Amino acid sequence: MKTLYWIFPCYNEEECLLPSFKQISASYESLIQHQKISKESKLVFVDDGSKDKTWEIISSLAKDNNFVVGVKLSRNKGHQYAVEAGLRFAHEKKADFTITMDVDLQDDISVTEEMINKYLEGNEVVYGVRKKRKTDSFFKRSTARSYYRLMKKIGVELVEEAADFRLLSYRATEALLSYEESNLFLRGLVPQIGFKSARVEYDRLKRKEGKTHYKLSKMLSLAFDGMTSFSSKPLTVIGKIGFAILLLSVAFAITIGVLNLTNVLAFSIFYYLFAFIAFNTGIILIALGVFGLYIGKINIEVKKRPHYFVEKTTEDDK
Repeated sequence: MKTLYWIFPCYNEEECLLPSFKQISASYESLIQHQKISKESKLVFVDDGSKDKTWEIISSLAKDNNFVVGVKLSRNKGHQYAVEAGLRFAHEKKADFTITMDVDLQDDISVTEEMINKYLEGNEVVYGVRKKRKTDSFFKRSTARSYYRLMKKIGVELVEEAADFRLLSYRATEALLSYEESNLFLRGLVPQIGFKSARVEYDRLKRKEGKTHYKLSKMLSLAFDGMTSFSSKPLTVIGKIGFAILLLSVAFAITIGVLNLTNVLAFSIFYYLFAFIAFNTGIILIALGVFGLYIGKINIEVKKRPHYFVEKTTEDDK
């Protein structure tokens, strides 16, 4: 039987950790009973620099359960890095395959057995894909749909409605970890691997305990990372917009000249000139912002700084 390392990134999850663990451990035992995974399989909780009692709870669970392992990062580095830390830990332990999912269990844990079945059929990547976004607000649903459409148009390969609930084989994990970029966008990197893949659909559930730590600002940051890490088309779009504005400005100048000569309308040229300059200034500032975003990312990449530091693991305590 294959060894699973089931990875759960955690940040300030003291309220939901214990209730979620009851469900997770029950699913873990069920998978062993159904001979889907070996008894050497582990539950890996990655503490992403939490400021509450998350690490104390993880340490306690590891002491009471030999199938639980905690990995503590030295400081908060963000969800994507916490997932990477868990994957790297599992890879070092030679796990046959991994599953990553959020500890709040909004992703339906009951479909993990189906994901494992897909893996046993020969798939090296299995995506958990939402059926619908019933639990999301209208704003979140509409912006998510718009985002996926935009990413497709600029040439970024994404699995629509798939987040970070996925299964990776040892070989797929190794391939993913070979990417060394600092601006991690795992949803875009995983499809780049190209190994045989499958999808498992599920209904996303409501969070039962605690509050989400993945707020609008973090979602926007992740969205921009995805766009700028995998496509240079925004730079091309800016050039096209600049050319279009040039044509419009010429047409605008000709129109003003014609109206003045024919005395059709009486208006202050300076008023329109001011509006036009303000419009151009806005476009220039947007362009500079996008260029700055790319240059900033290049600056970070060339420094090749470590993504994170592991402060300790519960295995060290043992």
